[in-house]
Amino acid sequence: MKFDFKDKLQFTKAVYYSFRPIPLPKPFKDGTGGMGRFAPERGCIELYDQEGCCAHLSVGQGFVKDILPMILTGEVKSYNDWRESLYWRIRNAGFQSEKAVEVGQLDLMMLDLLAQRAGKPLHRFLGAGKDWAAAYKGGGSLLLEDEELTADMVRYVEEGYKTVKFKVGSGDGKDMERDIRRLKMVREAVGSQIGIAVDANQRWTVEDAYRFAQLAAPYGLEWLEEPIHSNDFNGIRRLKEMGVPMPIAFGESMRISYMYEIYLEKGVDHVQPSVGRMTRIDDLLTIRDLAREHGAVFSSGGRIYLNAIFGCLYGEDERVEFHEPITVPVGEYTLFKPEEKDGRIICSQGIPGIAPRMDVEKLEKDGLMESRQVFYPAGV
Repeated sequence: MKFDFKDKLQFTKAVYYSFRPIPLPKPFKDGTGGMGRFAPERGCIELYDQEGCCAHLSVGQGFVKDILPMILTGEVKSYNDWRESLYWRIRNAGFQSEKAVEVGQLDLMMLDLLAQRAGKPLHRFLGAGKDWAAAYKGGGSLLLEDEELTADMVRYVEEGYKTVKFKVGSGDGKDMERDIRRLKMVREAVGSQIGIAVDANQRWTVEDAYRFAQLAAPYGLEWLEEPIHSNDFNGIRRLKEMGVPMPIAFGESMRISYMYEIYLEKGVDHVQPSVGRMTRIDDLLTIRDLAREHGAVFSSGGRIYLNAIFGCLYGEDERVEFHEPITVPVGEYTLFKPEEKDGRIICSQGIPGIAPRMDVEKLEKDGLMESRQVFYPAGV
């Protein structure tokens, strides 16, 4: 499925809000060092069109520097033309680059504007036949004590999730004994009917990943996520040839659909694009369709409030990830969040466009607002 909208867009104004880091209740760590003590969001933008519609999205200063000068020109172009022209203007930075992701962010905002004009929530504007996305829940920082980790996973199950996920790669990948002990504890706590996935965040070599997979085999993993470098395509093939005993998942580091063709050719069982990292938003659906053609599992990651919108376009068994430790603190500063219920994320039916947006008034009230900048087309 490719988006093809000929509606004309002229960008008349942008307001960028820069804010201080949003603290996490607990520092978070995965197998290769992310995320730290703060949520990644550091700014958001309001982008207006000639009809007075306003798109909202969390973006960084790079969007202000790279994209606004190219769109606040007074030009009138179709959605297709804006997207195509900018896509090729950033080509020399590479289609895996931050500039390419910024073009994807503009894509999201243009879709928001078009859905608002149509008076429909974005998922319905794009043709969704349902208002919910199936989900699994992840978290499980390496900094949690064993009992804390187990308690979180049990709580996720009690909330209605049928699959839970946590981090492995303890001790810079060297303490597999701890990882396996924690896996055993979680399996015993949630029972045999709940799916468990673990995410190594690219921590290991092929040999170490295979060793971990053998140690983890008795605990029935639903999938092993990014055990090796995400670009080591031949390493993935080697893992499959060695007979790794559970499905392997990759995808959150890739930003364009062509890379997923390679993943599937090399034997990846579960592909996982991330909404906030795509260079073209309809690539999500291209990747979904590729997975279906290859008999692979498909899910998508990224901020759940956006992710769920596109999850409404997926099948009932194609899920979105709810990453709790990073999501909940940002959720405190998000308006019109979707509802979380029984392992599903339910999107608004009453607000046109993309309903969730940063609550700039609350950010300011809590002392997190840093600055507000207004931008107009040149000469205005």
